[in-house]
Amino acid sequence: MTTTTLAALVPLLPFLGAVAGLALGRTAPGFVRPLAILPTLTAAVIAVIVAVRQGGGRAIDAATQLTPTGSVPIDLALHLDGFAVLVAVLVGLVATCVQLYSTAYLRDDARYPSYAALVSLFTSAMLLVVYSGDLMVLLVGWEIMGICSYFLVGHYWETPEARAASLKAFLVTKLGDVPFLIGLFALAADTGSFRITKILTAVTNGGLDHPTLIALLLLAGVAGKSAQFPLHTWLPDAMAGPTPVSALIHAATMVAAGIYFVARMLPVFAASGAALTVLAVMAAVTMIGSGLAALAQDDIKRVLAYSTIGQLGYMSGALAVADRGAAVFHLISHGAFKAVLFLAAGVVIHAAGTNSLAAMSRMGGLARRIPDAYWTMTVALLALAAIPPFAGFFSKEAVLVAAEHTALGDRTVAPAAAGWTILIAGLLAAVLTAAYATRLWLLAFRGRGAELPDHGKQPLAMTSVLWILAVPTIAFGLTASAIGDWFDGHTLTPSLTTAVLSTGVGLVGGLVTYGAWRHTTALAARTPIGAVAAHPGAEPALVEAEAMTSHTAAYGTIADAPDPADPGRLLLGPLHRHAVTGFHLDALYTAVFVRPVQGAARLVRFLDRTVVDTYVNGSGAVTRLLGTAVRRAQTGNVQTYLSALLAGSLVLAIAAVVFANVNAGS
Repeated sequence: MTTTTLAALVPLLPFLGAVAGLALGRTAPGFVRPLAILPTLTAAVIAVIVAVRQGGGRAIDAATQLTPTGSVPIDLALHLDGFAVLVAVLVGLVATCVQLYSTAYLRDDARYPSYAALVSLFTSAMLLVVYSGDLMVLLVGWEIMGICSYFLVGHYWETPEARAASLKAFLVTKLGDVPFLIGLFALAADTGSFRITKILTAVTNGGLDHPTLIALLLLAGVAGKSAQFPLHTWLPDAMAGPTPVSALIHAATMVAAGIYFVARMLPVFAASGAALTVLAVMAAVTMIGSGLAALAQDDIKRVLAYSTIGQLGYMSGALAVADRGAAVFHLISHGAFKAVLFLAAGVVIHAAGTNSLAAMSRMGGLARRIPDAYWTMTVALLALAAIPPFAGFFSKEAVLVAAEHTALGDRTVAPAAAGWTILIAGLLAAVLTAAYATRLWLLAFRGRGAELPDHGKQPLAMTSVLWILAVPTIAFGLTASAIGDWFDGHTLTPSLTTAVLSTGVGLVGGLVTYGAWRHTTALAARTPIGAVAAHPGAEPALVEAEAMTSHTAAYGTIADAPDPADPGRLLLGPLHRHAVTGFHLDALYTAVFVRPVQGAARLVRFLDRTVVDTYVNGSGAVTRLLGTAVRRAQTGNVQTYLSALLAGSLVLAIAAVVFANVNAGS
């Protein structure tokens, strides 16, 4: 079987699994779990075979025209380069682990068949984006992911948090998709094609007439999909969905799609220095702002959500200095350790009966009760904090090295200002990343207090995938010197200067947080914290849904807890109340966009119901009254008709006589 045929099967198999799962979900529920796991697992194995065959060499292209569409054709095309085949392996691996994990996490959920089918469809859409060689086909996968995220984030639709989060995720990403679509059409109009290879060839030959405008339009869509400032606000709220969905969105789909798109189309963005500068500023604000916000969150999943936003900022930073190799290297590395973090967080929430770090800090023995989650999460947090020799260290170093080369003028594709912006912001973000990673670990696993009822041993389906994903978290970075062919042949090894700087500032951030925790931990025993809804023996999904509800009920918000023993509160000081709300961006958007739109909608409703309906109803009422009058005249009595006829004739005769006399007198 040819490589292109195998590649076509990779997105097709999860799609067929989704269709079959939906069709058989009610009539043959015993087939649902195999149909969720086996097609995705097979797609992952085939993706590995495709990656081995491609081998980091020349890109493999294949295309067929589905139907004539006019001057700009749309082709069903594949484009398999080193980036595509490696990202596809990541998507397949994480999706398979998520499907396996979900069989235990949602074991008693009545909506599991539709959930599993949507996860398979989500996976298929992302694989379509990864392998697609035509922008219109890519757009299909792009939009399917948005629809799937709406349903999956809103899986716990009984809770108001999930309903609001799913709607917000859909609307914010669609807000970015509108200019994104315009940018795609403008790009095709300038280059005469939707085929990625033809577009890049045209850009290389100077065939792009409006590079800055097109790049900025496309960046709007990327900011929405990949949760970059200022369209990042949907991602923390999306934690209201099931934890496996969070792992899939954050590690291998949805948010990775925007970064991957820019990496694939980087020459388009590199054609405009202004666009790269905008991307650099956007990445810098995202990195620092998300780091501060993560340090203030009480919900363990919201900490990880803001962490994802910050790590995506690193990837955007690498693209802003025109190094897509470093960006995709960090995307793959981050996908591995972030999947571990979210899936381990699901185990932690199940065991603790809460998603509140403040509540966990008052529990004893949590690490001992869930050793698999404890050790794998520790490794993943070290990778997140970029501590050597874990994968996050090597991939983050690749980003900083790329920024350093651009800042010092060794590379001139991007403006030097973009390089300095990313380098400085990246080092500051390294401090914040180490700080919130340390805070999360201390509050979750070093709590002091009474132990809650034990849920028993966690299901093997949940713990085994943690160790599977821990392997690339530990080892992937060590392959940096050997996999350069898959990344445009660029070296991915760290430099001494940035390695010492980033590791040093990371250690400082961790140690300062540890000192703050030692200072505040004595307060924990004196301040009781609620929001625990433990149910020994209940399925993890039920525990998570009730934990979210109890958190909001106890503290008034899903993000914060009035905990004086929180080291993040001490470190941030007066900035904490702003950071915990995401620096009030939601309030700003509500005041600037939501309320005016709602006001306009109320005005339109008033005009429609009071003004327009008044005229419409009035004309109808007049017609009805005339009809009533005419109906009353139609009595069916011949004598009445003759009397009316005679009376009318008499009136006409009198009128004629009067009219004649008037004319004679004049």
